[in-house]
Amino acid sequence: MNDGILDNRTLELEEKPIGQLLLIYALPSVISQIISSVYNIADRIFIGQGVGPLAIAGLAITFPLMNVIHAFGALVGVGAGARMSIVLGKKDLYWAEKILGNATILTIIFGVLLLGFGYGFMEKILMLFGATQDTIQYALEYMNIVMPGMVLTTVTFNLASLIRSTGYPKKAMYILAGGAILNVILDPIFIFVFHWGIAGAAWATTISMAVTAVASILHFVNRSSFIRYKLHAWIPKLFIFKNVLMIGLSPFLMNITAAGVVALLNSQLLKYGGDYAVGAFGIVNSYANFTFLFILGICQGMQPIAGYNYGAGHTDRLKDIYALTNKICIAIGVICSAICLIIPEPLVRVFTKDPDLIKVSTTAIRFMMAMFPFIAFHITNTNFFQAIDKPWVSIVTSLSRQVIFLLPLCYVIPTIFESMGMPGLNGVWASCSISDVLGAVLAGILLYSQRKVFTTPLPPTAPLSTQE
Repeated sequence: MNDGILDNRTLELEEKPIGQLLLIYALPSVISQIISSVYNIADRIFIGQGVGPLAIAGLAITFPLMNVIHAFGALVGVGAGARMSIVLGKKDLYWAEKILGNATILTIIFGVLLLGFGYGFMEKILMLFGATQDTIQYALEYMNIVMPGMVLTTVTFNLASLIRSTGYPKKAMYILAGGAILNVILDPIFIFVFHWGIAGAAWATTISMAVTAVASILHFVNRSSFIRYKLHAWIPKLFIFKNVLMIGLSPFLMNITAAGVVALLNSQLLKYGGDYAVGAFGIVNSYANFTFLFILGICQGMQPIAGYNYGAGHTDRLKDIYALTNKICIAIGVICSAICLIIPEPLVRVFTKDPDLIKVSTTAIRFMMAMFPFIAFHITNTNFFQAIDKPWVSIVTSLSRQVIFLLPLCYVIPTIFESMGMPGLNGVWASCSISDVLGAVLAGILLYSQRKVFTTPLPPTAPLSTQE
């Protein structure tokens, strides 16, 4: 273990003011997340303008399946990144290298399994998620091409998380931003110049993700990198798999259950509003996902700082980084909610010219974006618990909003709305808002239950590299 190199790389996490650190780590992450969200937003804009409203609905049907794929990426990437930060706080370079190697092994294993399962059951899965005879052709055409790109996305995001955790936040930003910019360039060329339709959007995403995956791998091959691939790190260690997967279990379950919840939500949308309601959900999801990723970027910048100082036993700095992150994220939630409530129709028109889809989407965006300050608080707490190795608290927090609350509410609230003479579709939208508030309340209760982390240092333990 080279403590000199490690100390030089991570000294700022112990000594720099928290505000400066969050800016250094969060700004590249925020930029990465915002630009990365362009992948989906660009696809929807170009597909909506160049193909049509049913194509948008078909693309919306693919969201749950893509959530499943991203879930496996988060399972490895979030877990490995959090563990990396904690062991660097303990000055254990050797175990950090093993995390890198074993996380890559897990990524490869899951990628192969996802490709086999995805292509084997693609049509059945999409029908389960709400595809109809009018939208299945678009969903199939898109997913059959983009599946390898989605697997490469997990490679990119997993390694980007580790690049960030090992002290290269700007480089992670450059890699993700480069892929997103390439995607935006290729989308109009493939859709409007080559006239490939929805397949063009899929090819643009797949090619872009291939480029970023290669760039991420090359970072850890480069001998000048702080943490890089070494022969000993490629030996599979079950306890490393377990440590990584336990922390990553929270975002994994959140994404998996989100896929299931969206499938059920789509069925309710079809019941009360038809294909246009599903298309509206896809449009609103673009703005919700953009705001979510903005906040997530700040939380990802917080995680290496929180994880390192938790591992090092600096409770005052841990408290400061949590408080600052929470304030900023809630403020962003307030701003984004206000924008969507004030000018919903112009935002919707970016994606479609269809008057019926505009009408449904305008109502949807008001309901679904109104409570984003509560979502911001929920996201902050989920990511904080991941960073400080509290997997079960993080799991309960992450699952509460969509599973515990939204799942039953999306069936109950529409019925109540109809009994009061109001559209059942509005009840589906309202169930999302109510679950946002309830999820934030539960997150606050769980945070209070874990308040000792801000006053009681983590007990000193033997270096984790000895656990062989």
